[in-house]
Amino acid sequence: MPEGHYVRSHRDTHFLGRDGELCASAQQTTRQNRLLAALPLADYERLLPDLEPVSLLPGRIIHRAGDPEKYLCFPTAGAVSRLYVTQNGSSAGFAVTGNEGAVGVASFLSGESSPSQSVVLSAGHGLRLGAAQLKDEFERFGALAHLLLRYTQTLITQIGQTAVCNRHHSLKQQLCRLILSSADRSPTNELALTQDRIAYVLGVRREGVTEAAGRLQRAGLIGYSRGHIAVLDRLELEAQVCECYAVIKRDYDRLLPPENAIGSVGVHGTCRSHHQVESNHC
Repeated sequence: MPEGHYVRSHRDTHFLGRDGELCASAQQTTRQNRLLAALPLADYERLLPDLEPVSLLPGRIIHRAGDPEKYLCFPTAGAVSRLYVTQNGSSAGFAVTGNEGAVGVASFLSGESSPSQSVVLSAGHGLRLGAAQLKDEFERFGALAHLLLRYTQTLITQIGQTAVCNRHHSLKQQLCRLILSSADRSPTNELALTQDRIAYVLGVRREGVTEAAGRLQRAGLIGYSRGHIAVLDRLELEAQVCECYAVIKRDYDRLLPPENAIGSVGVHGTCRSHHQVESNHC
């Protein structure tokens, strides 16, 4: 897989306009992450100057194994896979994170680094918060700290359930789980997922993914062409998947109340000014 950290970092690129008013484009972007959208208004506005917009580029490594996790990234679109890579180059994913969570939990769990790495599974955008600012939030032990600790519990559930799935369920069921999880984190039923990337995340041979995807396509559950997957029959896809998908989704659904879901009316008020935000890349 291609490697790369954030290509550039502009610490003076913030979400406040020159007159100190909240910018509309930033406000809309921030709301797209469910954890940030669930914050009380005072906590939300306090974080805005320290949140940096980043672009999530497919295949890019956000955190390398063993490196300090200097930022916590809140995806607003797209998906990031957490996986282990062995000494001989084999890989296995154990968690997928989208706009329901955050990437880089070692940055607030005092571990600073992790033996696993975070790789962008599907393209999107995110917001990153530096470790120093994150430390200040945990010293306050306010709303963000409580949310992140609750989120970590759901992440542990996903890791454990994925380990069971990788050991006991068929490749077709694992592929269904990955497709459904990615679709949950996408605004459409169209997913940009290559067979190579799927094989890398699931830790299997590309030929196995080709066969499993072909079976789903012939059954009319998905359409697959040139690295794009279209979910055609979600109900049947859910009928084919193992119980792991429902267990993980149910635990995440418990994390936040429905009124804090993306698109809720009235979350954090309305925008008051417009200011173009330049994106970084990762």
